[in-house]
Amino acid sequence: MNKYRIAVIPGDGIGVDTINEALATLATVCEVHGGLSLEFEQFPWGCTYYLQHGRMMPEDGLSTLAGFDSILFGAVGYPSVPDHVSLWGLLLPLRQHFDQYINLRPVKLLEGIPGPLRDKGPAEINMVCIRENTEGEYAGVGGRVHRGMDSEVAVQTAVFTRSGVERVLRYGFELAMRRPRRELVSVTKSNALQYSMVFWDEVLADLKKEYPEVTCRQYHVDALAARMITAPESLDVVAGSNLFGDILTDLGGALQGSLGIPPSGNINPEHRYPSLFEPVHGSAPDIAGKGIANPIAAIWAASMMLEHLGEADSADLIMRAINAVTAAGRVLTPDLGGRATTIEVGEAIRQQLRVLGN
Repeated sequence: MNKYRIAVIPGDGIGVDTINEALATLATVCEVHGGLSLEFEQFPWGCTYYLQHGRMMPEDGLSTLAGFDSILFGAVGYPSVPDHVSLWGLLLPLRQHFDQYINLRPVKLLEGIPGPLRDKGPAEINMVCIRENTEGEYAGVGGRVHRGMDSEVAVQTAVFTRSGVERVLRYGFELAMRRPRRELVSVTKSNALQYSMVFWDEVLADLKKEYPEVTCRQYHVDALAARMITAPESLDVVAGSNLFGDILTDLGGALQGSLGIPPSGNINPEHRYPSLFEPVHGSAPDIAGKGIANPIAAIWAASMMLEHLGEADSADLIMRAINAVTAAGRVLTPDLGGRATTIEVGEAIRQQLRVLGN
């Protein structure tokens, strides 16, 4: 039996609601599979913890998490805690400390979900976005001087290293090699950012010589944003910097019909450190506890976690169950035009797991 220890950080708002459904679904997978065992330990870190202790997690939080095989994360954010405090107090330190340099976000329209684009269905909206996840525009380098004065200055510096750019692009090439189309799109803005983005383009030019089987195209980020709307079927694997990847994948979430659907993997590909998997949606405190949050993103994130752990069969089983529920269209949360509760959608997916697993 394959056994894994999973750290669970539900976080804030609907993160708690949706992660509960992901955990229940993983428990059902273990029952159906028979050869898989998952041990969960929950940590109550986030904005509530911050309001009580003045920090988002304990001082030894990173060392505590280091011993786990993976991390399942809900959401972070609360109105009384500034967003930059909550993000830099928990999620970004986890990404950087555990060298989760790949942010992997599938942009795929599920069966039965009417996306916002006319005549574009699951066959046309099916791409994977790879976002550099530990440096770039979110490196955290900068500062402010002369605060409150007319001469106040704020400097935020993007950091691009050759090793950092090369490893994310190489991951993109390797992923493209495993997909039928063997196509990679690189996203920059090298006409305006003549140092960092030209550097990115140069690293790409050097690297693509090693992958002659992969068709490689380059787009400026604004042009690619338009292309995601006008011709999403022309995109397969997309790689970009931390900021560009962040913005484009939220656009991708909109193409999927709701931000309650897309998941995200913060991955250390070498398995030297635990990777972290999360729904893309935020904490949405206005609907927290009301039982109407969509759990699909969190459950899909759990599937991504299993795939990263090498449990591809179980991961695929979850995705088949999700697609069966969305294709039927009878049990959907309000964001998808339905009336079902968070728990009802989760249970419908688990029922499909039991059917498919027999």
